[in-house]
Amino acid sequence: MMTRVLVTGASGYVGSRLTPYLRSTGCSVIAFGRTPSNDADLNRTGSFTSPTDLALLDDVPIDVVVHLAGVTGAATEADAVAVNGEGTRLLLRTMIDRGVRRFVVASSIAAAGCLTEGFLPRELPIPADHPCLSANPYGFSKYVVEELARYLARTDETLEFDLYRLGVVVDEPDHQVDLSAVQLPFCQLGTVSIATVAERLTRTIVAPRGPGVRLENLVSAEIPSRYPTVETLTAVLGEQVRDLDLSAYRRPGNERAGLWAVPEST
Repeated sequence: MMTRVLVTGASGYVGSRLTPYLRSTGCSVIAFGRTPSNDADLNRTGSFTSPTDLALLDDVPIDVVVHLAGVTGAATEADAVAVNGEGTRLLLRTMIDRGVRRFVVASSIAAAGCLTEGFLPRELPIPADHPCLSANPYGFSKYVVEELARYLARTDETLEFDLYRLGVVVDEPDHQVDLSAVQLPFCQLGTVSIATVAERLTRTIVAPRGPGVRLENLVSAEIPSRYPTVETLTAVLGEQVRDLDLSAYRRPGNERAGLWAVPEST
């Protein structure tokens, strides 16, 4: 049976790459956003923050919602909370009330706090459930989205949420960061290729894992630097590196491991 997938932000950077992957597996894609997608089977133009616009989907059968749309890191506190927080709540509640049970939602490594100047993680590699230390409204709003999913799952045990803290999405799998330009190291050194993102999200959609809430970092397994991880962090952090436990990167074979903990299949 064909899986019918609603993708918010389908014309965006990630959505426009994801849609062909989904269709190649036999999924039918319904694109929902301010700009139509050229690759979708069906387009509905509107905002996920608008009940009136969401009503445009009332006649469309939907099996899975992939939520990629939202405001980005430069957003104000008001916009981040209103769009990413309340807007996502409206979208999810609307879809749940009409019977959708499966959701794949884009969060961000910013939820841990890496967009905040001076951020240092509590442990390395940074786990997917690292608490929110963000003083940045975008990062905070993404954490709110994660907590919203947990709340909704508590209200209905049949719901299935797969949440991904996306790293900085780049075109090339072998992308390397210019260390001289690094100002927010735990963001800029947490990259992931667009192909990896599209493949992982597609795999999740076509192979559901059952009810519950799952949260993963979706970041490259290796640091995007020409130098080993300890040397890279020393270069970009200076004396602050002394406040971190770098022992994980001193194990044989782990010298170039990334800053974010990821499943082995990433």
